[in-house]
Amino acid sequence: MATIFLYEIAGTAMLTLLGGGVVANVILGKTKGNGGGWLLINFGWGLAVFAGVWVAYKTGAHLNPAVTLGLLASGAEEYGPGIAVNFANTIAYFLAEMIGAFLGAVVAWLAYKTHYDQEKDAGTILGTFSTGPEIRSHGWNLVTEIIATFVLVFVIVMFGNTPHGLGPLAVALLVVSIGASLGGPTGYAINPARDLGPRLAHAVLPIPHKGSSDWGYAWVPIVGPLLGGALGGLASIAF
Repeated sequence: MATIFLYEIAGTAMLTLLGGGVVANVILGKTKGNGGGWLLINFGWGLAVFAGVWVAYKTGAHLNPAVTLGLLASGAEEYGPGIAVNFANTIAYFLAEMIGAFLGAVVAWLAYKTHYDQEKDAGTILGTFSTGPEIRSHGWNLVTEIIATFVLVFVIVMFGNTPHGLGPLAVALLVVSIGASLGGPTGYAINPARDLGPRLAHAVLPIPHKGSSDWGYAWVPIVGPLLGGALGGLASIAF
């Protein structure tokens, strides 16, 4: 359990540090990357996953409760090398992923502290921490997150069934693909910890002009990815 906490916290923190960092670089004012666009964000998040997976190699690099739940639903016997699938380990993964996501968001805020201090648009500030829909329709936003996370988990499980030498790069490219193809409606959370951990950081950090943390929407990027991850794991059994 100590191994799960150490590696999953570190890996998920790296994920949200680099992922939140690329969003901050693109949408906050007076940054070198300001206006870099959606594809820069997609590739930045993909490479954030790449880095996080390498860091958390020893625990199977879940970095995401939806992946953990998907592996559970797939009938896997181990979450990582020598880590049994059981209730205690499942909860340990969930907690570690959430703590890591929170910590990574805090460090990303520190990296861009002066830019946050000058940003006056509350929506822009929140957008560097958590996801939000372009067209707010909770039911359809939920469908989008279910579909996108289904793709993530189903393909990740299939990677394990197919010999290849790509390693973490395969998952990184998958995340870029999901962002480019399915990320437009909701910003593709596809990870409850990735959204909730930074949203909590947004709520508690002393950021001027930050406004609401949009808790009315926060359940969508939690429930959608969990459902999608479970369905992805179940679907993989047929293959």
